[in-house]
Amino acid sequence: MGESEPDRIFRLEEEVEQLKEAVASHAVVDQAIGMVVALGRVTPDEGWEVLKEVSQHTNIKLRNVADLIVVWGRTGDMPADIRAELAEAIERYGPTQIPGAPPAG
Repeated sequence: MGESEPDRIFRLEEEVEQLKEAVASHAVVDQAIGMVVALGRVTPDEGWEVLKEVSQHTNIKLRNVADLIVVWGRTGDMPADIRAELAEAIERYGPTQIPGAPPAG
């Protein structure tokens, strides 16, 4: 037999909650990548790599690293170890030369 109507409703409600969480998480990650791109003068792909590296090197989920970066943008507060890891990761990838800008140096 198929699932009962209450079971089906419960399963669909759970799925909707998971999708809402995924959308919210994606938005925060995109915002953090945007901040890394602007601050570190790196490409969006490099910004994604920076987030992944910080996540891996600090053993913090990427979504949580993104949260820390977005909060840092609003408040200026970030744990020192995360800030150091972020700076090192950005240093490995950037800065990308801004088109039309005089050469760095």
